[in-house]
Amino acid sequence: MKYLIISFAALVAAFASSVQAQTISGTASVIDGDTIEIHGQRIRLSAIDAIESRQPCILAGGKHWNCGRDAAFALSDKIGSAPLACEVKDIDRYGRSVAVCGLDGEDIGAWMVENGWAVAYRRYGAEYVAAEGRARAAGLGIWRSEFQMPWDWRKAN
Repeated sequence: MKYLIISFAALVAAFASSVQAQTISGTASVIDGDTIEIHGQRIRLSAIDAIESRQPCILAGGKHWNCGRDAAFALSDKIGSAPLACEVKDIDRYGRSVAVCGLDGEDIGAWMVENGWAVAYRRYGAEYVAAEGRARAAGLGIWRSEFQMPWDWRKAN
């Protein structure tokens, strides 16, 4: 039994290191503000959460704005048809790769948060918290409106 437990632990460690060492590269299709697809493989951008595609934001004066759709458009405009290189960090509960993706060496998750199109997903990492603070202070993207945090909106809807 002891050897079985050790063997299982070794297998889990080997799987985790193979996931972390994987790089997915190519032209991406944007699914939403924090999810892309490369060669048919869905990739969730690590440690960020974008407003959902159907989620509205409310501008000053009470006007509704489809900020989730605009977040996806911002990501699509940013990457265009340029190839991305995504370093896989994990696999989420939906089977998507969770990765940090770069465009000519620039972290596109960081860009999304820095420009106010996504928030730092503190539950999964703190690397983008400062970028979120700068975007909020400057009133960029979603920060020029009122909105519900994406994780709260998903829970309610």
